[in-house]
Amino acid sequence: MIKCIAVDDEPLALEIIEDFIKKVPFLTLAGKFENAAKALRFLQDEPVDLVFLDIKMPDITGIEFLKSLKYPPLVVFTTAYGEYALDGFDLDVVDYLLKPVPFDRFLKAASKAHEYLLANQQKTMDARSVA
Repeated sequence: MIKCIAVDDEPLALEIIEDFIKKVPFLTLAGKFENAAKALRFLQDEPVDLVFLDIKMPDITGIEFLKSLKYPPLVVFTTAYGEYALDGFDLDVVDYLLKPVPFDRFLKAASKAHEYLLANQQKTMDARSVA
């Protein structure tokens, strides 16, 4: 099970992401936040595997938020702006979803994160068996 949060300043966008998360059996929503500051406070006490993160938000952008995390979880950007895609690559995000996000595209991003986490778990188990 992948523990995730959603961060977006638009309530409707948060509702859509929440609905999509509920439809994916390997995702569980640990929280949803309308600003990065609240999400940051949550992450200090509750580690998560994946963040669905809007980029353009007041006060702290999604990019600034991600850069502020010492040990960031996997991130999928969810934004209406295509011009930040290069920043996403530079920050090693799992995927970049343009709003309005269709469910099939959301599922593809979630599956990519799932595969990445499974591969990392396998590498960890392989390393332990060698040691």
